[in-house]
Amino acid sequence: MDLGALFVGAHPDDEAGTLSTFGQWGQDHGLRTGVVTITRGEGGGNAVGPEEGPALGLLREAEERAAVGRAGITEVFNLDEVDFYYTVSAPLTQQVWGEDDTLAEVVRLVRQTRPEVLVTMDPAPSPGNHGNHQEAARLALEAFYAAADPLAFPEQLAREGLRPWAASRVLLNRSRGTGTPGPACATSFVPVDPSQTVYGVWSGRDAGGGRTWAQVERDAQRVYASQGWAVFPDVPTDPAQLGCDYLTQVDSRVPSARPGSAAAADPAAALYGATVRAPGGTPLGTGLAVRTSQFDVQPGERLAVTVTAQAPDRTGLGRAQVRLQVPAGWRVRGDGDLGALRPGRSATATFTVTAPADAAPGTRVRVGASLRTDRGTGWADRPVQVAAEVTAHQQPLPQVAEFEEAVTALGLPQLQGFVQPVLTLPSGGSREVRVDLRSASDEPEQGTVAMELPAGFAAEPVEQPYEVAAGGTASVTFTVTNTDASLPTSNQGGTAGDYLYALRTTTGDGSTSTTTPALELVPSTTVPAAATAPVVDGVASPGEYAGEELDLSRLWEGTACTSPADCSATGHVTHHDGDLYVHVDVTDDVAGTALAQADCKRHWRTDSVEVAVDPTGTSENTSTTFKAFVLPRTAQGGPCAGRDADNRQGPAAETAPGLGFASVERAGGWSVELKIDAADLPAAVDPQRMGFDAFVYDSDTQDRTGQTRIGWSTWQGVQGDPYRWGRAVLEGYEVPDDAPDAPVAPVVPSEALDSLDSPQSLEQAVRVDVPLAGGPQAPARRSGWVAAAEERGSAVAVRVRATGAGRMTLFVRDAGGTAGQRAVRVPGAGTLTVRVPLDRALDGPSAVVAGWRVPAGTLASRTPVR
Repeated sequence: MDLGALFVGAHPDDEAGTLSTFGQWGQDHGLRTGVVTITRGEGGGNAVGPEEGPALGLLREAEERAAVGRAGITEVFNLDEVDFYYTVSAPLTQQVWGEDDTLAEVVRLVRQTRPEVLVTMDPAPSPGNHGNHQEAARLALEAFYAAADPLAFPEQLAREGLRPWAASRVLLNRSRGTGTPGPACATSFVPVDPSQTVYGVWSGRDAGGGRTWAQVERDAQRVYASQGWAVFPDVPTDPAQLGCDYLTQVDSRVPSARPGSAAAADPAAALYGATVRAPGGTPLGTGLAVRTSQFDVQPGERLAVTVTAQAPDRTGLGRAQVRLQVPAGWRVRGDGDLGALRPGRSATATFTVTAPADAAPGTRVRVGASLRTDRGTGWADRPVQVAAEVTAHQQPLPQVAEFEEAVTALGLPQLQGFVQPVLTLPSGGSREVRVDLRSASDEPEQGTVAMELPAGFAAEPVEQPYEVAAGGTASVTFTVTNTDASLPTSNQGGTAGDYLYALRTTTGDGSTSTTTPALELVPSTTVPAAATAPVVDGVASPGEYAGEELDLSRLWEGTACTSPADCSATGHVTHHDGDLYVHVDVTDDVAGTALAQADCKRHWRTDSVEVAVDPTGTSENTSTTFKAFVLPRTAQGGPCAGRDADNRQGPAAETAPGLGFASVERAGGWSVELKIDAADLPAAVDPQRMGFDAFVYDSDTQDRTGQTRIGWSTWQGVQGDPYRWGRAVLEGYEVPDDAPDAPVAPVVPSEALDSLDSPQSLEQAVRVDVPLAGGPQAPARRSGWVAAAEERGSAVAVRVRATGAGRMTLFVRDAGGTAGQRAVRVPGAGTLTVRVPLDRALDGPSAVVAGWRVPAGTLASRTPVR
């Protein structure tokens, strides 16, 4: 099949914010869009029923197919990977999914569906960005290149008959910058990085029937009822209040509209050169690419630039000329004459570009190429960055370092810098900060690097000497102290939580460069030991908790509390005999849903408290932490507890047998108390740096949706980011002798819906002739299919033919959905009859859809019921 566009996401609903764009592309240009969803979202909540695991995955797949259908999308390709839990870690996601295997599946789907435009999510570890989203985006970016490479997954070519496929363009449905709503939103957007190409598609355009595309998109989003989206408010009826979907271009193999031109503001601009011929543009099938010899260029330095143009296979371009466009002060040398470009032929022009001697280090600019031919014009560009002789960088967080290494290896250094460099520091505390020095010089350099910190912080020393080899790296270390413990912490401190400062580098010849990283203050507390163990009864009795009161009322996600009576909280912590004790008192004027004891999970759907402990204070992700939640009330009365998104998840009785918990309800609020047994922690506590946090989830509705999240150390996505949890120092804490030195191996959920058990996926595979789950098709010598079906009383008799042994699932489908199903093992080649019991009477015309699996692949088939 041939798709115009293919979106790659991690969960059902990841595409929901871009449906306005996909719908417009289909309406205006007949573009056929498909969606790759790597998981079925089994790790999400469920606001409509008790389903979880594969059953929830089946429900969410149905929601997604119905939702994207509002935008005219009919193909959703599920890859059957597990949605294990919320994490901000792409490395953990890679580990659970299996990076190479999942990449092979995405590449196979690209080669099978041949999209011209790939659209995906934000690949960077930005604060709160789901690690599954990051990894889905990385897989899409890798697939953009690998699918075109005959050396990548060559078995797909040799054994499966696929061919390399070079998509024309790859985009992110994420932008960094500011814009204004209304019809001019595409032209008003100002990107943070001026070298980026960002397309805007206004959602206020007419979708037909007197509705805007923003309204269509909102109706589609409400289909995701299991995620609590059915209650989303209406979008504004005034089109001037509606904004754009913004798409950031990562790479392109074809001409595009020149940034800033009228054509670049067209709703189809992201398609120009790929599936839509731009006004005055070259014919579709024209290739145009700019490549530079390097990304970093020093002031006064030269770099080589090549521009390659290729004519479509069946259409010549005639005489062709390319001209480089660079900022004022930059110099260009070279001849852009490409000669006559006959059908399928390419030509390359080479230029030398020199940066001005006074170019400001750290700035990014476009090196653009304007193509003129007898058959039309085109544009392409490439970003470059002005680099100082030596630049200082605050040590990156592990996830950021891993991301920047990955995108550099992929040939996308321009994606570096997407994430503000930050390090956390406990309030009133100190830490070592490594500063990495990178040389762009072709000679050894020496000089000094200084920390220029804001008020309330001090560095020791303030300045350090350095020596760095030509083109090499070096590092120096400072000790940074928060000298003013009264400074606000968490997302209330600095600028959106970041205390920005300057790292200033001076070379031997006196030239300087400056970078602007940040420090983030997390709250800290000293936890005294309790003389006797508190009684876990939900009440903080006098003398039980001698430590300071913790403010748990800071907002980190959701709607702000309207008043302290609406939602606010305080907490206390102590320890005794190696165990931790936590008491949380919540003021709450409206109770959320009382879930059934059997539904004691996905605690964020209603009122609850979650306590997070990172025993070592060094966890990269929550798989090496302990997180316990308590619901203060259930439908059967009394509280319930469990663990979620940590080292081991599930009901407390199974995953934390030593956990004690209690709740007390009162007029205008409630409280919970927990005892965390040291034996349930995944590692021994480091009493000098234990990570700790407490979160309160507030719901004022009875629809199993939460509205507000408050807590102690508060940042977007903080529940999955132990790096930003607060710091607790445990006075007099004695580590139990049997506590493990290193975290025990995590138990990560691994059960996901198999496409063989999804009649929706099977029906699609039959309709579009694309095998299930990004896998290969079963070989002819090991295949099985349904040949005929006949209703016989309370069952349907299905004749199955097979050329070998395998597993088959069969579904009887009619207007009402699935009327019966059965899974069988076929012992070998031949014909057999399988009886599929019916759960109800058939509703009109019906058919049997079946899935077949052997280790080498799958096959979907369908036959009508007579």
